[in-house]
Amino acid sequence: MPILGPRALLATIALTTTLTLTACDPAGEAEDPPAPSAASATVSAPASSTSPAGSGKHTLAEAATAGGLTKATGASAVSDLPVDPGEMHDGMHLVVADYNRAGQTSGRRILFVGVDSIPEDPNKRREHLWRGLIDYALQNGSTGTPTTAKPYQPGPFGGSLECFSLPESASTTDVICGWSDTTTAAVALFPRTTPADAARLFAAMRADLEH
Repeated sequence: MPILGPRALLATIALTTTLTLTACDPAGEAEDPPAPSAASATVSAPASSTSPAGSGKHTLAEAATAGGLTKATGASAVSDLPVDPGEMHDGMHLVVADYNRAGQTSGRRILFVGVDSIPEDPNKRREHLWRGLIDYALQNGSTGTPTTAKPYQPGPFGGSLECFSLPESASTTDVICGWSDTTTAAVALFPRTTPADAARLFAAMRADLEH
C-alpha cells in the first residue's frame, strides 16, 4: 500500500468527510413526488338523465289508452314490425302500437315500440331501438339530422327518459323519445311536436304501458 504524503493525506480525509456528510444529509435524498392538489384529485360527476329506478321487475303491456291517447285498431293500425327490436329471448315481451291524439282521424300517428325483461344493459337496447326508429322516421316523412338527446323527467318508474328532434323548416318537427330502466327500454316517434311536449306525453304514456 503506498504511503501518502501530508497533502495527499489531508485531501483524502477531506474527501471522505465530504462524502460522509453528503450521505447523511436529508437534503441530498430524492424527494417524494408532491401529492395531487384537491382540484386535480376531484372529478366532477357527469350530467345525467338518470333517476333512481323503481324496485322490482318492470313489464310492458299494450294499453287501449296511454297518456290520454287512443290505440289505433283495425285495418289502419300498424300491422308489421317497423323497427328491429333486437334479439328476443323467452320471457321477453314486445309491444308495438300506434296511437291517435285526441280527435285525430288521419295523418301520421304516434308510433310506440318497447321491450321488457332485457338481459343486457337496457340503455344499449334503447340505443338499438333509437337507430331503427330514426331509419323508419326518415323513410316515412321525417327529414333532417337528429339533434343531441336531452334528458327529461322520466316519471314514477325512474330510469332515464330522453328526447331529440329531427329538424325541419317549421318550428315544430318530428321528435323521437326513449326511456330505459332496470328491465325495460322503449321508444316512440311523435310527429310534428316539440321535444318538451313529446317528453311530457311519453312519460304519461309510460304510466299506462309499464307495470
